[in-house]
Amino acid sequence: MAGTVARQNGGMPDTIPETMRALVIDRLGGADELHLADVAVPLRIADELLVRVIAASVNPIDVKTRSGRGSSAAIASFPFIGGSDFSGVVVAVPYAQHPFPVGTPVFGMGRVPRVGGSFAEYLSVASTAVAVKPENLSHVEAAAVPVAAQTAWGMVRLAEVGPDDRVLVHAGAGGVGHFAVQFAALAGAHVIATASGANADFLRELGASETIDYATQRFEEVASDIDVVIDLIGNVHDDTGTRSLEVLRDGGRLVNAPTGSWPTMQADAAARGISATGYNVPADGRVLAEIAALLRSGAVRVHVDREFALAEGADAQRAVEGGHVRGKVVIRVAEESAAPTTTGDAR
Repeated sequence: MAGTVARQNGGMPDTIPETMRALVIDRLGGADELHLADVAVPLRIADELLVRVIAASVNPIDVKTRSGRGSSAAIASFPFIGGSDFSGVVVAVPYAQHPFPVGTPVFGMGRVPRVGGSFAEYLSVASTAVAVKPENLSHVEAAAVPVAAQTAWGMVRLAEVGPDDRVLVHAGAGGVGHFAVQFAALAGAHVIATASGANADFLRELGASETIDYATQRFEEVASDIDVVIDLIGNVHDDTGTRSLEVLRDGGRLVNAPTGSWPTMQADAAARGISATGYNVPADGRVLAEIAALLRSGAVRVHVDREFALAEGADAQRAVEGGHVRGKVVIRVAEESAAPTTTGDAR
């Protein structure tokens, strides 16, 4: 890295590189637009932490935004760095007695594309959006958690899932789905998950009571009297969202995460007497801390399907675009044993 600069952070001078390696795009398009570049290290302001990123996971929104959909309209300039999820180490703080001091292993999610993302060696992120990384998780594992787990957490709670509810989770083996199955099961629900047949045993280990192989069965032919549908597909494939209304009982609840995937959802649901809503996940460190406690205890676990190097970021996004990912795809940005690049007080 070319050069360093001393920056004042709550009275503690940290020597931070001026530039960093990042996975960027110079224009919207396919995965081939992704390439490594040297860019400026983001400036930490206000309550933000500067984090040295060890790992960052790929979410469907990253792929959509890169391609010109998703949140791409909010990209202010290029080169653009994507990536919301991260796990890493704090290297600069707002003030000396901050609750996440320099040297703290943290994980969380940034507000991309309002700010630069986590497919880079450094990330500036609001301190309210992070939590201490569970010590029993590697940085690669921890990076796979924030967006997916907080989305699942929010959806399950918005649907008011409770004991003995019959809950249908679509795409149960995916990033959000494998957490939704676990959170619903922890709430005491009878969980039914749709997935490929190859993922049946995996889902039962996570707490699913039943699985439906979408390749061989129409879920509406084998599931009925459902209280809650956690819809992670919408109508982008085989009218999954609309068909879900057929299995819900009168007064049932449906929560949909891929917003925009089912434009007529509200009208379709209302016509059937169903309560339906979309959901967009907030970056909430308090919720993430609760999830971290479950991960520490072993009550919840995260599954990493594949790991890629930063230079292989295009392949990582192609893997997500291709679908059929069990759990999450993660990009390793740095080695976990790498020495911190700051000279600040790590107390």
